[in-house]
Amino acid sequence: MRLKRTFLAFARSKRGNVIVAAAASLPVVIGSAGLATDTLEWTLWKRQLQRQADSAALSGAFALAQGKNHVTSVNGDIARTAELTLTATPVIESPPTTGAGTGNTSAVRVALQTGRSLPFSSLFVSTAPTIKAESTAAVVNNGNYCLIALEPTTAVGITMSGNATVNMGCGMATNSKSSNAVYVNGSSTITATPIAAVGTVVPNSNYTGTTVFKSHQVPQKDPFASLPDPDISTLNCQSLSVSPNGNKSLTSTSNPATATCLKNVDVKGTLTLGPGIYYVDGGSFNVGSQAVISGTGVTIILTSKTAASDPSSIATMSMNGGAQINLSAPTTGTYAGVIMYQDRRALDVASNTVNGNSSSFYQGALYFPKQQLTFNGTTGMSTDCLQMVGRRVVFLGNSSISNVCPTGGPHSFTGTAVRLIG
Repeated sequence: MRLKRTFLAFARSKRGNVIVAAAASLPVVIGSAGLATDTLEWTLWKRQLQRQADSAALSGAFALAQGKNHVTSVNGDIARTAELTLTATPVIESPPTTGAGTGNTSAVRVALQTGRSLPFSSLFVSTAPTIKAESTAAVVNNGNYCLIALEPTTAVGITMSGNATVNMGCGMATNSKSSNAVYVNGSSTITATPIAAVGTVVPNSNYTGTTVFKSHQVPQKDPFASLPDPDISTLNCQSLSVSPNGNKSLTSTSNPATATCLKNVDVKGTLTLGPGIYYVDGGSFNVGSQAVISGTGVTIILTSKTAASDPSSIATMSMNGGAQINLSAPTTGTYAGVIMYQDRRALDVASNTVNGNSSSFYQGALYFPKQQLTFNGTTGMSTDCLQMVGRRVVFLGNSSISNVCPTGGPHSFTGTAVRLIG
């Protein structure tokens, strides 16, 4: 009886009711706390897996942009950034077969999967929940460029100084990693957009108009990387010298195997080049201040017979600013669109100077992938969509270029960037 009275007294007590209610709600409180902990864990793991998928997709797209193996790049990135253990083989697709970028050969899709036991839920569920994440990145258009400096180090890629006036009519890009990859000083005036670099582009009052500056970009590919290494081992190379009052005409072919080969080139007079390819075997292609060189459908290739064994023997270009140069590139054939091409096996030990007076005319590309290209042209020079590709490109003194691209002429290079698209 005493026990019964005690229990009834306890039940009538307010303090007793609180204890009973607290005891009854305790499982709910513990369950809510456990579920909250599981939700936070799941959200964290989902974000970690998504970051890993995003990074891997970007790595794969960067590989595509540089002509490398995207699968190797993706797998390498997954190994480096792994925060979670994957429970399934990663799905790596290019082009993607589903989602954003389906069918796009410039896109990479990565899908990842993991299974993790949640602290609270695992008390009641024996199978770990599956967490999935996928991402797609693509190589996209990043502007149109007439000038690309391929310099891969921290050296300055593009320099414009003195009284240089540069109106490219499109953009300039460099692969330089420098904190000032495009260097501008003096009273130079630059009209070009965008200005892009792997390193940093520093805005400057020398730029005119609404110039777009793009720092920390993906390296631009060599637009002429597919051109073959010159082979003149079977050609008979003849010396060429044109005196100040001399006048010579040469003919060649568009067939690299039978093209004209020159050496010891020194032009001080008038030289007329017929359509075709002209090789220069070692030394320097020297053009004097009173020289006149003209040719339509012409490609001049600076190389040497010993280029493979002695890259230092590859020919260079030295053109005086007073010369009158009227050259246009061929529109068909192996070297379509290229006026001058220096063998890419050349060592970075020299600078090539390309100039001309106010009556000069260029149409096509100047391609010096391993050495510096220095331009010191004169005001009034006419250029039709002149393209410049060099290891470094320098505009000096009173150089002036006003680039116009007529309908049907050579086109600018399409720049690339890498973006997440899905």
